[in-house]
Amino acid sequence: MTEGSRPGHGGSPSIVVDDYWWYTARARLLEEALGRFVPPNGQVLDVGSADAPSAGWFHERAGHRVSVDIDPRGLDADGVCASLLSLPFASASFDAVAAFDVIEHVDPESVAVRELFRVLRPGGVLVASVPAYQWAWSDHDVANGHHRRYTRARLVDALTAAGFSVERSTYAFTSVFPMFAGERVLRRLRGSRVEGASDIVGVPQVPAALHHVLLGLCRLDERLLRARDLPWGSSVLAAARRPA
Repeated sequence: MTEGSRPGHGGSPSIVVDDYWWYTARARLLEEALGRFVPPNGQVLDVGSADAPSAGWFHERAGHRVSVDIDPRGLDADGVCASLLSLPFASASFDAVAAFDVIEHVDPESVAVRELFRVLRPGGVLVASVPAYQWAWSDHDVANGHHRRYTRARLVDALTAAGFSVERSTYAFTSVFPMFAGERVLRRLRGSRVEGASDIVGVPQVPAALHHVLLGLCRLDERLLRARDLPWGSSVLAAARRPA
């Protein structure tokens, strides 16, 4: 257990299931929405690197990459086991930092976001994602060790309070959002089934045909994100810069 994380919570499901449709789709959506903000060949930090299936594109842009995760199972040989609340790096060390579905796991939120700001060089960029909508809170969030869910406005407020200038914020997984919302309503009607956080949470079994349908719907999101921000969805994505 690490300070700021929910008791008993361990690694991302991607440690054991890296080909789940959601990870494949998220990688594409993150790159489409945020890739242009990441400078090529820079010093980059991947916070929460257990979700590497969604961050491969970020790693490929790096001249030199450092990975951090609270769970050593999510780290490569050169990774650092540490908490986002106290990153073991000097201030102004990195040109870009990725925090994909990490901030919601950490409390206090303000300390976590200030640490992301601190390790960025002036002019450096943070690319981040978080789960959307507190009304969608369920036993899934408890099991995954979440502290909160977000609206786009809430994420922007958290980033600007730490000193960031937000250059893009958008929802994602818009095309599959009706299915997400329906599933969360059913969870609420059934009642919470999880008393506490889990080590590694399993992902739902998805038939091959549905897997391809979901990926196809998310392709629509990709096309839309090239031209505009999306008005709703199950995730919030943002690119925010530390002023020069």
